[in-house]
Amino acid sequence: MALDLRPNCEFCDKDLPPEAADARICSYECTFCVGCVETKLRNVCPNCGGGFMPRPIRPGREWRPGVSRLKQVPSAKRVALKYSVEDIAAFVDRVGGVSPSER
Repeated sequence: MALDLRPNCEFCDKDLPPEAADARICSYECTFCVGCVETKLRNVCPNCGGGFMPRPIRPGREWRPGVSRLKQVPSAKRVALKYSVEDIAAFVDRVGGVSPSER
């Protein structure tokens, strides 16, 4: 199963196309831009508490038969956080001092 490749930052709604080098994901594929991850979220996923990694780039070209963005189409469904900015800030303050490997 291929990654969902969500089209936007769940915090600021910035467009994050499949080739975006500034997209970050957690292990649940929650998707944020690097700006929000570094400045607002401090590497804490507000949904699960995990850390973030750069989202892999899915090849646009079919280098191998059946494997590309043309064959595994990225999601078009935009995702938004269900928590308030205040709730996220409190959660990040509570969890942010714990290393992602210890969460």
